[in-house]
Amino acid sequence: MDRTARISGEMKRVLSDIIRNDLKDPRIPLITSITNIKLTKDLKYAKVYVSLYGTDEEAQAALECFENSKGFIRTMIGKKMTIRCLPELTFIKDDSLEYGAYMTKRITELIGKDNGGE
Repeated sequence: MDRTARISGEMKRVLSDIIRNDLKDPRIPLITSITNIKLTKDLKYAKVYVSLYGTDEEAQAALECFENSKGFIRTMIGKKMTIRCLPELTFIKDDSLEYGAYMTKRITELIGKDNGGE
């Protein structure tokens, strides 16, 4: 495993902990998870993929909260991780879980129609 992958995994764990325990904003849904973090090789930039449970409006409000709290989040990462350079964070909504659930539902419906049509 390369260095960026190790740091990314540790940052994912730390960031999940920060969102769960340190951010006290009511706009953040209870079911929020960090699905992936993509770091650049020089560790200066990080794309944080966030899965949010709720309506599109609630998800947008949560993303705005993350954007407004970037400074606090970076400070907390610096306190909880030993890292020389704190990356600039970009939060991106991850729809892959919802898309997977939708596709599973569609496949089940199609299989049901196929079995019912025999």
